[in-house]
Amino acid sequence: MTLTLGTCLSGVGEGGADRKVARSRVADQIVDDLRERILGGDLPNGSRLPAERELAEQYGVSGATIREAARVLSTVGLVSVRHGAGSFVTAEADTMIGMSIASAVRLAGAGAVDVLGVFAALTRHAVQLAAEQATDAEIASLREAAGRLAVIDDVDATIEDLRAFMRRLSEISHNALLIPLCRLLADVQVELAFELSGGRLSEWKRVAGGLHTDRVAIVEALESRSPEWAAAAADAHFAHAAALILSTPQAKRAQLSDPGYARLLADLLNARLSSGAGDQRGRAS
Repeated sequence: MTLTLGTCLSGVGEGGADRKVARSRVADQIVDDLRERILGGDLPNGSRLPAERELAEQYGVSGATIREAARVLSTVGLVSVRHGAGSFVTAEADTMIGMSIASAVRLAGAGAVDVLGVFAALTRHAVQLAAEQATDAEIASLREAAGRLAVIDDVDATIEDLRAFMRRLSEISHNALLIPLCRLLADVQVELAFELSGGRLSEWKRVAGGLHTDRVAIVEALESRSPEWAAAAADAHFAHAAALILSTPQAKRAQLSDPGYARLLADLLNARLSSGAGDQRGRAS
């Protein structure tokens, strides 16, 4: 594809400010074009963008303009710029959705109840779909995941098992948009529970252990193939989860100093995006 955008620079004055505005406008057009190529599959996830010189020739602009466009694409999570190696497409739904949610949480000052409520609503829809569309084997795998949480005797293992259960719950809905949304928010709920529990095993037994019956009820509802029963079981689970998570001693102290939890939630979301789920716990604060 060869696009010449040099004409956008015509009529630009000699002043530095004018040149910057013009280059920015051209960079915006390049960003729009590359975004369409990425989202349309012409530049698939994991592929390397053409070299800076090649892109500059394609679009008829300078290398500085291409670098500016690459920075914008990196900011929105579509590419990763690796110095000395080039720019690579990183268009993953989890990352793009996560960046948007993290920004919305900070801008709106959303609190823990808000985020948990959204997660509950999405999961409610996911289990309704799963009741009708999940295979027997998929539901059996969810029961196995729930069974691993019957006994809480190790914090790290419990965290991973909780993630696995909540992620599986959305995956068997077979809804391509729900899956990344729920996967991200499931990780945030688990990290929020960890932060507000202080990482103490006794608190994890009370919170995660206290939800075992609710998790089993969701599985049984799915096994019955009743969307209504599954939705009711999911509602009960999340109401109980929110009550337990927000009743921890640290949560009560946080309510006195930061009622909205907005900064904590945004930090957890950003940690989820900037690091792997495995080491996220050590990075969140």
